[in-house]
Amino acid sequence: MTLDDIVNLVRSFEGTVTQRPQEGDGTPELAWGDAFFYYSPDGSIPTNTQPFATIVTKNYPGDELSRLDRPDAFRVNIVAGKQEFHRMLGVPPREAAHAPQADTDDVLAAHPQYGTAGWLSVVNPSSQTETRVRELLDAAYHGAKSRYERRQA
Repeated sequence: MTLDDIVNLVRSFEGTVTQRPQEGDGTPELAWGDAFFYYSPDGSIPTNTQPFATIVTKNYPGDELSRLDRPDAFRVNIVAGKQEFHRMLGVPPREAAHAPQADTDDVLAAHPQYGTAGWLSVVNPSSQTETRVRELLDAAYHGAKSRYERRQA
């Protein structure tokens, strides 16, 4: 599963917007090359909500565990919520430090920084995690859509 496979999958979800920061667009240089996925049926990047999934392509300060400084390495991060996090990893998010960590390729793990908030991660997803990544992205999309619709009501 490549970075572009994930971007194309999420773009196929109705009402999603993908932000791909790049040089010259006013975003911080650190974010260039990454991808942020939002539910936003009007096509704008929301300013008052977090993405439901992201892809990072490099180490961020304090987030070197996944070793994204390797060629072609990336990590997909997906908001799963507390119950799904617990179901997938066997521990509640508050115990994310005791869950599998995002230091191995193609393993479902707690997000290195946001695991306690119910975020899951996979470094270089491939055959072991592709189905789960697709399911988690679909669930995160539907969760974001539901939250958006509740706010609009």
